[in-house]
Amino acid sequence: MIVRDINDVAQAGLCVEWGGGTSHRYLTDQDKMGFTVCRTVVYPGTEARMEYKRHLEACYCIAGTGEVVTSTGKTHALRPDVLYGLEKNDAHTLRNTGDTDLVLLSVFNPPLIGSEVHNLSDTGYSGY
Repeated sequence: MIVRDINDVAQAGLCVEWGGGTSHRYLTDQDKMGFTVCRTVVYPGTEARMEYKRHLEACYCIAGTGEVVTSTGKTHALRPDVLYGLEKNDAHTLRNTGDTDLVLLSVFNPPLIGSEVHNLSDTGYSGY
């Protein structure tokens, strides 16, 4: 059985500053579970253009408000108890529209190694 708290994750070096917030990676490839579970924080006033070419991702909103925007411009509001799934390696923009942290429970398949970070820019999408 694997049991970890946020301090365990930080001490293991699995808290990553990804450009628009932080990602605490509770489960990674080394755990042999077949998926990764992260606590993802998106800072107020930030946005990130992302596209995962090797991973599928689902995010469940725990706290805060924001939006996820498809590459074609369709906007979906995020608030607690809303989930979005990127089942086709979808390019997307994740945006915090509130005054507090947007907090997501993120699941990746296949699992992350744990050290991946984004290279965010105004042009193109960042991924790993």
